[in-house]
Amino acid sequence: MSILDKCYKFTDARKVMAMGYYPYFRVITSEQDTEVICNGKKMLMMGSNSYLGLTNHPRVKEAAIKAIQKYGSGCAGSRFLNGTLDIHIELENELAKFVGKEEAICYPTGYQANVGCISTMVGKNDFVITDKYDHASIIDGALLAEGKMLRFKHNDMTSLEQVLKEIKGKNSLIVVDGIFSMEGDIANLPVIIELAEKYNAVVMVDEAHSLGVLGNQGVGTAAHFGLTDKTAFIMGTFSKSLASVGGFIAADEALIHYLKHKSRALIFSASLPPASTASVLEALKIIKEEPERIAKLWDNTNYMLTEFKAMGYNTGASCTPVVPLHIGNMMTTFNMWRRLGEEGVFINPVVPPAVPPSSCLIRTSFMATHTKEQLDMALDKFRIIGKELQII
Repeated sequence: MSILDKCYKFTDARKVMAMGYYPYFRVITSEQDTEVICNGKKMLMMGSNSYLGLTNHPRVKEAAIKAIQKYGSGCAGSRFLNGTLDIHIELENELAKFVGKEEAICYPTGYQANVGCISTMVGKNDFVITDKYDHASIIDGALLAEGKMLRFKHNDMTSLEQVLKEIKGKNSLIVVDGIFSMEGDIANLPVIIELAEKYNAVVMVDEAHSLGVLGNQGVGTAAHFGLTDKTAFIMGTFSKSLASVGGFIAADEALIHYLKHKSRALIFSASLPPASTASVLEALKIIKEEPERIAKLWDNTNYMLTEFKAMGYNTGASCTPVVPLHIGNMMTTFNMWRRLGEEGVFINPVVPPAVPPSSCLIRTSFMATHTKEQLDMALDKFRIIGKELQII
């Protein structure tokens, strides 16, 4: 027996590969745009998280190039020691102002931001309370924390209150996605905050999919509901609307100061590369200067939601640019993914273990830079293939 045995015995993915239904690690050889070259084929991108279409914006690319020319390709150390640049401080100041908090701290990835914050804040006798559909980085942060994780049913406020009643006012952190990354629905933050205040809990919102999407100027879910001041921690990523890679936590100065000196995910990780940092700074400027991007994103979102529903697709509770098409059967989902790929539409199938076997779905997501012609072309393919597979 060896710890390696499970690797050699793992055959699930190979079986799917052999059947021609393997949808992962597809190779793209072009910019991340509304159209991409995938495995040598031109495809309409309906599976990107670049909601504002800034990943190939000339100003963003130029900012990255200039940062490399000035600072080099990396920082060769952690923020704690030799890896803090002046543009890191500039970005953190801009992020704090953008989301309406006193200070912010950047992590190398969004995953690390969640893991680093949650595992640091939740101590031995504390509780972390998560939505059943929270992102994996939230769950991993909760598992790494010394406290106990409790979960409530997805966006079910009765379930949340039941969990809060059970712990009887003990120290707890409630963590939710602002926009849920698979379902496309929005956390019921007003009631979550109300319950948190009632039961002595603190709230953290993962704004990964809501920055650049919800709220005035795309500030996020907390701002959308006017609850920024009552949300203790705002987490965000740079790999969606902000056109780069990395993540951040924004909060009161004392909370950020504590994370700077206690968060192992920050202290023992190399700092955000100069090019990534400069890209985010420029993307933030563009978001503020071009509000029409967010308006166009919502025009595209509302159009696609309306058209999908009119066709007979089940889009669940989605009301955002993340639009799931609930298929149910796993093989039907795989068949739809493959047929859409053959017709030049890039989408993402969601199958077990991400969802239960009977709850498989096709995840679509839309960008401000999609044209009406591109959307109509995709809708035509969804209509034809949906009928072909007897989904609609």
